[in-house]
Amino acid sequence: MTKLNGWKMAVVICLLCAATVIASHAQIFTKMASFEGTNGASPEASLVQGLDGNFYGTTDVGGEFTTCAPNRCGTVFEITPSGALITLYSFCAQVDCIDGAYSSAGLVQAVDGDFYGVAEYGGVDGIGTVFKITREGALTTLHSFAGYPTDGQYPVGVLIQAADGNFYGTTNVGGLGPSAGGTVFKITPGGTLTVLYTFCSQTNCTDGVYPVAGLTQATDTNFYGTTSNGGANVGSGCLGVGCGTIFRITSGGTLTTLYSFCAKTSCADGAAPYAGLIQARDGNFYGTTSSGGTNRLGTVFKITPAGALTTLHSFCIQPACDDGATPYAGLVQATDGNLYGTTLEGGAKGYGTVFKITPSGTLTTLYSFCPQTGCTDGVQPWGGLLQGTDGNFYGTTYHGGHVICSGGYGCGTVFSLSVGLRPFVAFVQAAARVGQTAEILGQGFTGATSVSFNGIPATFTVRRDTFLVATVPAGATTGYVTVTTPSGTLTSNVQFHVLP
Repeated sequence: MTKLNGWKMAVVICLLCAATVIASHAQIFTKMASFEGTNGASPEASLVQGLDGNFYGTTDVGGEFTTCAPNRCGTVFEITPSGALITLYSFCAQVDCIDGAYSSAGLVQAVDGDFYGVAEYGGVDGIGTVFKITREGALTTLHSFAGYPTDGQYPVGVLIQAADGNFYGTTNVGGLGPSAGGTVFKITPGGTLTVLYTFCSQTNCTDGVYPVAGLTQATDTNFYGTTSNGGANVGSGCLGVGCGTIFRITSGGTLTTLYSFCAKTSCADGAAPYAGLIQARDGNFYGTTSSGGTNRLGTVFKITPAGALTTLHSFCIQPACDDGATPYAGLVQATDGNLYGTTLEGGAKGYGTVFKITPSGTLTTLYSFCPQTGCTDGVQPWGGLLQGTDGNFYGTTYHGGHVICSGGYGCGTVFSLSVGLRPFVAFVQAAARVGQTAEILGQGFTGATSVSFNGIPATFTVRRDTFLVATVPAGATTGYVTVTTPSGTLTSNVQFHVLP
């Protein structure tokens, strides 16, 4: 089994050419760890914070088993805030890789305490799996995809656990019927999978085709996402089937196309979104496109729930693309209200950036990769950022790190970036009904004296210094959650939604 990573390597080779940007004094960049091949290589996805305060993720290749030669089959890993990297699982541990291979999408922390994810290849038919893995590294394959004309193949987007307790995701191709343009699916924690929608069900794939990112469940309980191609508009470099879409889909599978990219001349509004969306505090959705825009090197955009799109930034507007280029990852809204993300290319040396952008569109480059000799800090941040509950940002790079790995390109790194934001509390799932349990992440919980939901006190139990559970109290309404600890009061980064 061999994954076709040649196009990714071609991008890297193109990037090994350009000159340093030093992060401003307000930012502190730290390389936490380097992958070395046998412990994983080339992470593509964002990290997730676990109940224990550590971070968890996947690598696209590397690991213990050589079945997927020459790159090996990928891993699931854990990394502590101090940078101790632990391999929890190497894929292809089972005969014929029925446990999965090449997990490029990352993980989701579920309310049962385990992590859930997808592998792009492997499984019974070799075209992908859905799996569950414990913090101790015990992996269970929940579903093996069967492809056309059934449930789809090559799942590449991170799963989300919705308010109903089920997981929702996408496959890149395959599905029900003759279109085989990828799917949206639901899967229960026990592994029962239902295809909700097959893309390219409409003539000329005007509904979209080839989703490569996961979904977001919005405050209206519907799901929102993107497809990398398809839609109503065909532009240069869009495979002849459109330049991508933004869609809404109900839990019952009714899909509405909200926007088709390349609606403007020369695709000035963007094209080929490779990342999903986030719903910000203003109720609008924000995301990126990997190409299109004024300079055809990607955009940041805002779109209303009704489908009105505004391009906030077109990359490569500065000399030598110092502001970045080609974002493949989505955005995160931090506790300061600004949006943060990464670009695969651009920056002072052409190896990618970390950036901040305000909701109105003012972009600041926070870090340009490869100011260090040999690019030991990493190059090509393929995945997005996670804001940890300590206030810092955490992410990965696809290459860089140890130059002895991957033919001198390096096997990737894990990094943190501090911009001076304060600690906060976060949720495993940000919605529940009165009387149900809310799982809250943070730090310094030992000795906590109160938890309140939008000002209403709640009963709670501290499970560990980084994790507590609280019961949503009678009279609670949607709003922010506060936890009073011996070191001060921590407030949630998003509102907790009290369901009817």
